[in-house]
Amino acid sequence: MIQTKDLPAPDDRYSVRRALLSVFDKTGLVEFGQALHAQGVELLSTGGSARTLREAGLPVKDVSEVTGFPEILDGRVKTLHPLIHGGLLNRRNDAEDQATLSEHGIPPIDLVVVNLYPFGKATASPETDDATAIENIDIGGPTMIRAAAKNFFFVGVVTDPGDYGAIASELEQNGGTLGMATRRRLAHKAFASTASYDAAIDAYFARAGESAGALTVREPLAAALRYGENPHQEAGLYGDAAPFFDKLHGKDLSFNNILDLSGALRLIREFENAPPTCAILKHTNPCGVGTGPDLSTAYDRAFATDRQSPFGGIVIVNRSLDLATAEAINKVFTEIIIAPDYEDGVLDFLKAKKNRRLIRYRPDAREDARDIRSVVGGFLVQDIDPALPAAADMRANVRVVTKREPTEQEWADLDFAWRVAKHVKSNAIVYARNGATIGIGAGQMSRIDASEIAVSKGAKSELDFTGSVVASDAFFPFADGLVEAAAAGARAAIQPGGSVRDEEVIQAADERGIAMIFTGRRHFRH
Repeated sequence: MIQTKDLPAPDDRYSVRRALLSVFDKTGLVEFGQALHAQGVELLSTGGSARTLREAGLPVKDVSEVTGFPEILDGRVKTLHPLIHGGLLNRRNDAEDQATLSEHGIPPIDLVVVNLYPFGKATASPETDDATAIENIDIGGPTMIRAAAKNFFFVGVVTDPGDYGAIASELEQNGGTLGMATRRRLAHKAFASTASYDAAIDAYFARAGESAGALTVREPLAAALRYGENPHQEAGLYGDAAPFFDKLHGKDLSFNNILDLSGALRLIREFENAPPTCAILKHTNPCGVGTGPDLSTAYDRAFATDRQSPFGGIVIVNRSLDLATAEAINKVFTEIIIAPDYEDGVLDFLKAKKNRRLIRYRPDAREDARDIRSVVGGFLVQDIDPALPAAADMRANVRVVTKREPTEQEWADLDFAWRVAKHVKSNAIVYARNGATIGIGAGQMSRIDASEIAVSKGAKSELDFTGSVVASDAFFPFADGLVEAAAAGARAAIQPGGSVRDEEVIQAADERGIAMIFTGRRHFRH
């Protein structure tokens, strides 16, 4: 254990006379530099940051002037020097430290303003190679951040441009000094910043199968939520949803809203290149999905699947939302409406209801994340189940196992039903016909129960299952599930296959003239 010196307590406030500014994100840099200069603070800087400040007319000293050594190795080495880190790490209440500074002519640095190369964004693409990745690993920045944060008794460290205004105000109102509470808060934020940065680097190497065997998740708190799934549970949203969607109207999203929203976004991605499509979800399960020549028709087909469940649910569409469809949605209380855009006048029309959330999502945003779930004693981690390939590619990679091949319409409906079933809780059964669901059975303990519920719900909506197709997220373990579907009116089926009783199921299909496809891949969703 490292022993600490018996030193006088640090002062609550210390003057900021000298600041080092070296940032990748230059948002607000000039204004903050001007505020520091107005307080008489000497500005040190490097590279592009120094150039930006200098072009704004601010007096700036390059770090190379302080160290007496130029930046080398294409800027890889510029701040890694005792004249910088001695200025950061010295203890103002330690006489020996101060004597060392005097001996070597090292002036203290009182404030560090640093943010880092955006490693996570630079390596977001799966195509990123190691050469690109390593050039986006910041070395000097994290070192300065950690040095200043370690010495927060005496030094302030700012890693978030969003803090510039508050720091400038505190300096102005307190004679150019920062208080201990502020320095400690900034240090905490700084260490969180470097931890997230290291986690992003770890994630890059881990996705190539080079995991060190430990789970590291470090995401900033994006929003404190009122409560979790239930009012007695505390909750928060961590990470960055900004690349995926914007909330345009309504109250803050709740824990359950965010779960439903995520489920909706993942489901609609299956229909990215499809005709106009609408999905209605409740408790992360689709209760109806439809396609059509326009969104209004797609919504009517989705709603027809289950006329009870959509109350208080979520509607998502894959086209800019038009007024006719908005008017149809507006007839039922819908908690969240999600679209890639809204036609003129539609937002104003929908905003008339204050207790509704309106979301605009970004179809081009791609998810590069792991599915992490808490379990007793730890966490389960898996890759996200990716969106299915285009229909033509899927058709080329499945196997018809029955005597009868699907008709062209059945092929289209099988593809549609399979995409929906992938997003229904297991055990999942989905009946569909002509680009619309007509029955969905979700989350049942047996597959035949799921089928019976799907048929029952369709019957309540007075839907005819004759000529439909059926999708099962996992194999039929017995022929009875397939027989039940045929009795309901299904003429084609899609399932992974892989049961020890596959031959019995195939025989039952052949006896009833059912065309059946094996995909070779299941899509459990627990």
